[in-house]
Amino acid sequence: MGNGYAVVDVETTGLSPGHHHRVIEVAVVHVDGSGRRTDEWCTLVNPRRDLGAQRVHGISAAEVRRAPDFAGIAGELAARLSGRVLVAHNLSFDLRFLRAEFARLGHELAAGSGLCTMELSGRFLGASSRSLAACCEVADVPMGTAHSALHDARASAGLLVRCLDRVGHVEPVRLEVPRTANTYAVQRGNAHGSEQHFLAKLVHLLPRAESSSGDEYLDVLDRALVDRHLSAEEQQELLDVARAVGLGLPEVVELHRGYLAALADAAWEDGRVTADEEADLRLVASLLGVDVAEVLRREPVRLSLGDLVVFTGEMREPRDVWESRALSAGLAVKGGVTKRTALVIAADPDSLSGKADKARTYGIPIVSEDLFAGLLGELAGGAR
Repeated sequence: MGNGYAVVDVETTGLSPGHHHRVIEVAVVHVDGSGRRTDEWCTLVNPRRDLGAQRVHGISAAEVRRAPDFAGIAGELAARLSGRVLVAHNLSFDLRFLRAEFARLGHELAAGSGLCTMELSGRFLGASSRSLAACCEVADVPMGTAHSALHDARASAGLLVRCLDRVGHVEPVRLEVPRTANTYAVQRGNAHGSEQHFLAKLVHLLPRAESSSGDEYLDVLDRALVDRHLSAEEQQELLDVARAVGLGLPEVVELHRGYLAALADAAWEDGRVTADEEADLRLVASLLGVDVAEVLRREPVRLSLGDLVVFTGEMREPRDVWESRALSAGLAVKGGVTKRTALVIAADPDSLSGKADKARTYGIPIVSEDLFAGLLGELAGGAR
């Protein structure tokens, strides 16, 4: 395929170039049409600003201070990209930053559609999780140090090679930037190898979203949450990313719920949640605006004949219809919540109603009307 592929990875000061975040490391690995890795290049980039979450990318100010700024490497980078198909893991993230950096210099990066190894791994390699590490594990591709641009680009190149025979025609990059006379590259020092915290380990296990735009948003959320903190700026950046990939508020809320549930599933894998794991799950839940109780409770919700149920909120169907169904199934319907209540059915399980608040105090499950309909079906089936 022409000149082959340019597999790219960038490390950045934050999540969104629209919030003045910059590239601080970039790597390019060349792969030819037969799948042979032919060249690689990597450099730190001086962003002329603070480095953001250094505990995540592990790049020090001392290292970056001696590196060229983006203008100093733009020509070299353009030469390594131009005429090749652009490839990255979560391509939209890297492409947004590269386009923004070149745009600052008055150049337009026309990259065609490019190839995303996150998407390719799910389609062709059977990867059920979206992270680079998880995709590499499924494909038996060596994975170096996470958040090192060169290591991540090499790993993405390995994923690309596994999929090459199923990749069709993709337009290459078109970009012409004059090379500067003093182009030079600066490598980072020893790769950061500090112990990963609980959340950083778990994000590699998270499943894919149902849509590619959901995967793109969740990949950026992984980056934001890896230090267990969401600044006001990062929250705004996530909103910008959601808009960029076409997600509305309902979709984002569901993604957050699924994200927390997947973290909880990984924490429960050994049959128990430690105090540290529970603290982290509660922290993530608060950051995402999701009720943690539903993921910490692992006993399945079941109903028995004579159980007391309470309804709260404006349902899609009239309240008296639901009450009639409950009574016909052999349940008792009450107007208020007591310790004897078995279940609260809410129009929104995150309801802030007094009934919902009391239910949470007593540890009573709060479910949606859809889930309640399923429980009624199970109850009817068991009564036969």
